[in-house]
Amino acid sequence: MNYGTITKVLGNLLIVEAGLMVPSLLVALYYNQSDKRAFLISIVITSIVGFIMSKSFENKKGIKAKEGLAIVAFGWILISFFGSLPFVFSGSISSWIDAFFETVSGFTTTGATIVDNVEILPKGILFWRSFTHWIGGMGILVFTIAILPNLGVGGFQIFKVESPGPSPDRIVPKVKNTAKILYTTYFIMTILEIILLLFGGMTLYDAIVHTFGTVGTGGFAIKNESIGAYNSTYIHLVIGVFMILSGINFSLYYDIYKGKGKEAIKNEELRLYLGIIFVSVILIALNINKNIYHNIGLSFRDSFFQVGSIITTTGYATADFNQWPTFSKIILFSLMFIGGCAGSTGGGIKNIRILVLLKLIKREITKIFHPRAIIPIKTNDKVLPNETVAGITSFFILYILVFILGTIIISLEGIDFESSAGAVAATLGNIGPGIGLVGPTQTYSQFSQWGKLLLSLFMLLGRLELFTIIALFAPSTWKKEILSKNA
Repeated sequence: MNYGTITKVLGNLLIVEAGLMVPSLLVALYYNQSDKRAFLISIVITSIVGFIMSKSFENKKGIKAKEGLAIVAFGWILISFFGSLPFVFSGSISSWIDAFFETVSGFTTTGATIVDNVEILPKGILFWRSFTHWIGGMGILVFTIAILPNLGVGGFQIFKVESPGPSPDRIVPKVKNTAKILYTTYFIMTILEIILLLFGGMTLYDAIVHTFGTVGTGGFAIKNESIGAYNSTYIHLVIGVFMILSGINFSLYYDIYKGKGKEAIKNEELRLYLGIIFVSVILIALNINKNIYHNIGLSFRDSFFQVGSIITTTGYATADFNQWPTFSKIILFSLMFIGGCAGSTGGGIKNIRILVLLKLIKREITKIFHPRAIIPIKTNDKVLPNETVAGITSFFILYILVFILGTIIISLEGIDFESSAGAVAATLGNIGPGIGLVGPTQTYSQFSQWGKLLLSLFMLLGRLELFTIIALFAPSTWKKEILSKNA
């Protein structure tokens, strides 16, 4: 294990994070509120620690799989810890564990909050809270790769571990250029949504922070009623559409830019994703119209928004879907597991894995009638290696096991089954609001300190797709390292 390289990269990461706090400091200075001192202290502390770490060890070139895994896992924990400093120093959140929970929720784009009244928080804190979504959406280490070319050889190991999906690939040969292309697309979508929200009557501040939560599929709101506070069909539709766009694999946008629009439209994962949204919107709209709304237009509007919010794991709300019929809640609960597409800012299991699992089931049924048939699993006319299919199956099984075990443990908090399952599904899938006691009008403040730490772990597990965190802390990983040193 190259500890020097790991420490140096993590130090550079903290320096980057300190720089990313500057816009929030400027917002605090502009509004002249009490949080400006907190940001200044946080920036200084984070910069000093990052500088010391980056200069303390010699950077030996080469980041292999094990180093990449350690950098990503420890990197996300570090940025969450130092990112929580403004909350604590400003007094917005008094408990370190609560602040850590809020920051992990921000960077992992979960949007689960322990703040019962967000409207009393200073403007700079609210900006930082939402900005963490935008930073974490594409991946802060991918961002670091894009701006720090001194990572050099082995940068793909970081990109591969942090990027969502079963088999992330470079868009172009150099991973640094791939990261830049992804962030350019990300930036363009951000600017476009801000402009459209301004046309809808939002202030510039509101448009920016809500865009951060939308394209990052995070969902931290600055109003207690979330997006429902804006009684505007136009605003609901703009945010709803951009949530769905942000749940699509960003590499497809590059394909469209390169004139490969037909190939992008034929993408099987995209078709499954849009198909699930289409069917879910219709079923929920008809269900809530019959039982609650009795207005087909409003039914489709709120159904479209909530389906888009849940499947993309954004977590914004325009209605309290906790009050919807059981049929609609079951559909939304199912969407929490499916999530967005691989290579998007969305969480969950990902549509590509669902697609492969469906094809795997179809193959096994076919082999009942044709036992000697050799039927490869294909996506987009490409045969998937057996290792990839096995990895997807393993991931799905592990995801469900973690969900079940997590639900059992969280139930020790003394809450009902619906709320326990909802809390774990919402944090593991990086969604935010769940069902029951953690519905869209509730917060996670009711959980104990150990419960919040456990849910923070679920958020990290979901964002880094289980294996990264589990492999890092597996005894065998470090045992092999020790044996190799003693050999």
